Amino acid sequence: MGFHKICVIVGLVALAHAAYSAAQHRAYLRLTEQEFTRLPWDILVQSLASLVLTCYGVVHVAGKFKEICASAELDNKTWDTLSNRQAFYSFNHRGRALYEER
Repeated sequence: MGFHKICVIVGLVALAHAAYSAAQHRAYLRLTEQEFTRLPWDILVQSLASLVLTCYGVVHVAGKFKEICASAELDNKTWDTLSNRQAFYSFNHRGRALYEER
């Protein structure tokens, strides 16, 4: 398993742990009848660090990004295939069942 995939897994587990710790802190404050002002620093630091680690891993696992320029993908195509709508090709459709000879 690659280093970046491990970063994603560790980051997600740490983020889930930070969310669980925040929920436990709120439950503790309700039991002791204290007012909630903010989360403790350790939970905030853990959640931010795990978010950064997860984002770093996801960006590197995703692979090479495409260019923003819309014409970059069209440079490899010829004029013949430019107006070709391959999504509308359907060779196995219901019309064959309606008109087949019995």
